[in-house]
Amino acid sequence: MIDPDKEALSQKVRELKKRRNAVILAHNYQLGEVQDVADFIGDSLELSQKAAAVEEDVIVFCGVHFMAETASILSPKKTVLLPELQAGCPMADMITGVELVAWKKKYPGKPVVCYINTSAEVKAECDICCTSSNAVSVVNSLENHEILFAPDKNLAAWVARQVSRIIIPWDGYCYIHNNILARDVREKKKMYPEAKVWVHPECRPEVIDLADKVLSTGKMVKEARLTEAKEVIVGTEAGIIYRLKHENPAANFYPAHDLAFCANMRKINLRKVHAALEQMIYRVQVPPEISRRARGAIEKMVKL
Repeated sequence: MIDPDKEALSQKVRELKKRRNAVILAHNYQLGEVQDVADFIGDSLELSQKAAAVEEDVIVFCGVHFMAETASILSPKKTVLLPELQAGCPMADMITGVELVAWKKKYPGKPVVCYINTSAEVKAECDICCTSSNAVSVVNSLENHEILFAPDKNLAAWVARQVSRIIIPWDGYCYIHNNILARDVREKKKMYPEAKVWVHPECRPEVIDLADKVLSTGKMVKEARLTEAKEVIVGTEAGIIYRLKHENPAANFYPAHDLAFCANMRKINLRKVHAALEQMIYRVQVPPEISRRARGAIEKMVKL
């Protein structure tokens, strides 16, 4: 049933968007009401690349802070707005630029791969960025045998299984994915024995061992369009199920963990998107020198 108040607010957002010459980008984990008014929905890098390509002057980034930073780095002349300034990322906060510099000194000469889920100041201190979908390719592009990987130890462990390199991980993690346990997957499998299991590479190794497919959020969306499975257990932030169901209404998607919701992703709602456009808040900018250095690490990845 359509909520008339929400529909009216959605219409106001669309009108404001035209007036501001703005585009709305929403991450796959965002609330359904935010996805519904978005021009583009995707993962963090997908959306940042889209931000760099669009003609609009204003980008409303419905995600978390590091994503808006990345969009600002790739689109320095555009106005990037984050509807909720407190929408952060605990994993990105698990390493700072100062900590990365100190860590590199302990391993002189070792290149650093940093996950896109990091702050701009961390990206500025690394050699190359990666996403969950291209991390293996990025590591394989480096000539060194030993590689530092920050901040996600679970993604690092997944990459280490795929490459003939020594991966030295930072001790960070996404609390949502880290809280999905093997017993959660087994319990859901008992409930839905015919279901396929898709998990994100940020999950624990023992959860990955139970998966039929290990997929980034972007690849989960693509797989949802193609799969013949009628039931799928999904090991990632549960907000993606709204998007998966939209892509494949015939299939049923179940969260591996019923409480796998990112509190930060849920800080943005339709009302805050409207406020961002109406008041032109909150602008995310990266200092020019940090932006320049961080952009280099991102562009190296994109060139692959």
